[in-house]
Amino acid sequence: MSNWVWFHRLASPPSFYRTAGKLQWWFGVPAALLMAYGLYGGLVLAPADYQQGEAFRIIYVHVPSAWLSLFVYTSMAVAGGVALIWRMKLAEIYVTAAAPLGASFTALALVTGMLWGKPMWGTYWVWDARLTSELILLFLYLGVMALGGAWDDPRRGARAASVLAVVGVINVPIVHYSVEWWNSLHQGPTVTKFDQPSIAAEMLWPLLAMALGFTFYFAAVQCTRMRAALIDRDRDARWLKQAWGRA
Repeated sequence: MSNWVWFHRLASPPSFYRTAGKLQWWFGVPAALLMAYGLYGGLVLAPADYQQGEAFRIIYVHVPSAWLSLFVYTSMAVAGGVALIWRMKLAEIYVTAAAPLGASFTALALVTGMLWGKPMWGTYWVWDARLTSELILLFLYLGVMALGGAWDDPRRGARAASVLAVVGVINVPIVHYSVEWWNSLHQGPTVTKFDQPSIAAEMLWPLLAMALGFTFYFAAVQCTRMRAALIDRDRDARWLKQAWGRA
């Protein structure tokens, strides 16, 4: 019972506004530290790959971006389901606030993948299963963003965006498993092969730090964006005026 009380309190706009204001710093500071270590470890300390040479270092941006592109959309689908079933305002806000961030991560993953593909494959783009499904993911993000802003009533737009988020989540496992299901040019998993790791420890730890740093960065910015969306929606609410008065 206490867990449900905590859940409903967090779902309350005044409670979330206060909590997110604190969390954005608790997420933001570790994000900066982790990414600083990851970049220094990956770009300076890690040795060059014996096959790819210095070009492999793009993974320290590409892999975390690709991971976040999937993680953010999955979290949007969960929030979208909550929004459609329980009509929870904060879940609706989560979907519309996260979509631009997820689209940015997806675009970054595609661009860095193209830059890596040129020296490795001899071309920036091929209609590979992983690349094509990741491009579809970007279009899904853009669709969620478009639906979220298509109505004057933000709640109607958010519910329409939630429907697409829930339906489009079927593409997430397709992106993830595409290199295993189809004959793909994209290299197979290396980080998740803990039984037979394909990446040296001095390369792996900075990569894990970057992935965790990117995740904390998303959480920090998402808290900020959701607080801003609450201000926009509830600008005349008494609780918001009281919160500003205490600030």
